[in-house]
Amino acid sequence: MSGGAGTVLAVAGVTAGYALCSRRLASTPVSSALVFTGCGVLLGPAVLGVIGLDETGPITALLEAALTLVLFTDAMTVRRRDLTRGGFLPRRLLGIGLLLSIAAGWLLAWPLLPGLTVWELALVGVILAPTDAALGKTALSDRRVPPLVRQGLNVESGLNDGMVLPFFVVLLAAVPGTSYAAEGVAGTFWRSLLLSTALGLLAGGLAGRLLQAARARGWITREGRHVYVLAVAAGSYELAVVADGSGFIAAWVAGFAFGHALRNVPAGPRETTAPDGDGGGDTTPELAEDLGGLLASISLLLFGAVLLGPALQHLTWQIVLYALLSLTVVRLVPVALSLLGSGLRLPTVLYVGWFGPRGLASVVLGLLVAEEHVAGTELMGRVVAVTVAFSVLLHGATAPALAGAYGAWFRRASSSAALREAAEVPDPTGRRRLGHLDGPAG
Repeated sequence: MSGGAGTVLAVAGVTAGYALCSRRLASTPVSSALVFTGCGVLLGPAVLGVIGLDETGPITALLEAALTLVLFTDAMTVRRRDLTRGGFLPRRLLGIGLLLSIAAGWLLAWPLLPGLTVWELALVGVILAPTDAALGKTALSDRRVPPLVRQGLNVESGLNDGMVLPFFVVLLAAVPGTSYAAEGVAGTFWRSLLLSTALGLLAGGLAGRLLQAARARGWITREGRHVYVLAVAAGSYELAVVADGSGFIAAWVAGFAFGHALRNVPAGPRETTAPDGDGGGDTTPELAEDLGGLLASISLLLFGAVLLGPALQHLTWQIVLYALLSLTVVRLVPVALSLLGSGLRLPTVLYVGWFGPRGLASVVLGLLVAEEHVAGTELMGRVVAVTVAFSVLLHGATAPALAGAYGAWFRRASSSAALREAAEVPDPTGRRRLGHLDGPAG
């Protein structure tokens, strides 16, 4: 059996096996991320060798496709009310906490990761700053947790991966020897930030208005809308790549423009999938969210095989310590500082601070750095791999118990006092960020 066929069979088997047990495992500490990552290590060259390291091109393409869909659909589903009505929490986490997390990660890397340049140390902080809500699914889906907290963590996770991209490309351009360094910081700023943003706005806005017109005339079916979103996400990414810009930034911006163009647009009178109608409700992003979630799960499987397995064979105490500090001090302290004066109680601050899991965005950005083949990338890749592995294990395992404990505290405290946490906010959205293979939690 060829290595490629073995990899496909392994991925298909793990995906099908978990899907069959997804509802049974949904409320347990055994998260989908833990299953896929653990199976990846087991099937990788470090143990069984079913998944090899020979063909990194297809793996990179899959990871980039997963992140593109996640960036596009996350941005598409974020509404202005998410940052206004009860939005003080994500605004503080994104406007203050994210920057402080990057700075803290940079400073802590200095004494623990010797041999890296100042820009490479900063890159470590940037790569490990974005959070992934799917790794702590129960923390956001447990109805005992107040909506303000669930919504705040959900919106933060949906936006911070895109917000770190400008820092990432500029810092990568400052590292000598990388492909970005050839154009310099100024050239990278122009192409990856300004040009990619303009192309994303153009592609997303135009595509959204075309879909709006097609819906108003009843020209497009429900299935057509689903496929259309995939085409727009892929097209916006490739448009920027052709222009030597950042496909990820373009896809993220295109998601905002696409969602804004569709906001509050009623379905057309003849918009149907069958003679008896569409079934009600706007399901436009459903297929893209589900496919993005599936690709994200498969990405964790391949992450375990090609990145984590080899990294575990070269562990040092500095890497382990930095990984643990990244999930605790680097997250908790900036969150606490960003929420000063917010009126939120200490249990809420600790809950929000702990549930900042690292996932897909960190894996993809870490892999992109590793592909540059400059000094320090091997160490950076190991740090990212071990940090994400700890996050998969610790956040997934603690989510059910801590969600229950925090929900019980909130119920007791809100019965005797008026809490800021009890403010009414829209229900959390974004099914993809809660994990597509997992059944209902709680």
